[in-house]
Amino acid sequence: MSIFDINKTLYQTGDSIKQLAVLNPLTIHKKGTRAKAIFALALVCFFWGTTWIASKEGVKYMPALQLAGIRQFIGGACYVIFFLIKGYRLPRGKEWIPILVLSFLNFLMSNGLSTWSVKYISAGLAAIMAAIFPLWLVVIGLLGSRSRISIRAIVGFITGFSGVCIIFYEHLHDFFNRDFQFGIILSLVATWTWAFGTLYTKKQAANFNPYFSLGLQMVISGTFLSLVTNLAGQAVPLTAIPWQSWAAMGYLVVFGSIISFIAYLYALQNLSAEQTSLYAYINPIVAVLFGCMIFSEKMTVFIAVGGVITLFGVYLVNRAYKISSS
Repeated sequence: MSIFDINKTLYQTGDSIKQLAVLNPLTIHKKGTRAKAIFALALVCFFWGTTWIASKEGVKYMPALQLAGIRQFIGGACYVIFFLIKGYRLPRGKEWIPILVLSFLNFLMSNGLSTWSVKYISAGLAAIMAAIFPLWLVVIGLLGSRSRISIRAIVGFITGFSGVCIIFYEHLHDFFNRDFQFGIILSLVATWTWAFGTLYTKKQAANFNPYFSLGLQMVISGTFLSLVTNLAGQAVPLTAIPWQSWAAMGYLVVFGSIISFIAYLYALQNLSAEQTSLYAYINPIVAVLFGCMIFSEKMTVFIAVGGVITLFGVYLVNRAYKISSS
């Protein structure tokens, strides 16, 4: 090998190292906006994926809806207090309508029920189930939309549904277990309400600050869930909640509701919507892997292959909707 070849190899190696160093968290503050946005997206992919694990750990020791209520209230209060300090006004009159509707659909139902579901099914399975909500947009479109559904969306739905069937192939015997049935039903309803919430958000573009609205939605839903669980006698006294559940809620609030959401907004502002949407496909993978490592949840060929096919179907549906809306 000549000196020229050696220098060329060293240069290429050094260039590769520089590319890898872009995401070095110790030097990220020195990088450009794009590098920071990619790092922010990586945080979202990781932390939102691990929230399923934290929820799974938390509901072991307390009622799931109580955990969801406390988590939502504390996380939402952080946003509300921040915007009130910044001088933002509270919504008025009809501005409350979309906030109340989305509080019910996205937090009371979707987040509350998905948190409840991990008490009965694995965190990885719950994460995959949550990722299929775009498939229901196709179903809703077929049933109620006057506009034509694209072939890409229909193919995506069929692909995604096929992936779900593969996942559940080895769980067929579990459907005789009432707890498993209940967990799947909770997860399905959670995805339906999230799909309706997505459609409602698209149709009801509120003039009110959407990020302030998010905090209000969480506070409203968290308050309602806490009241219901207490009035129904299902709540555990705060002093009786073990440290494991408090730690899980703390993680969900700090990393799931605050850091991840701020990182998501930063990524959304500095990357394309298609790049930012990658988190939806990586989150289930993170949940499945950590579920295997922490809770010894089974990772089988059916889950792996079915999960990949399902996420590919979701990708096709998302792609179809982005093309039709552009």
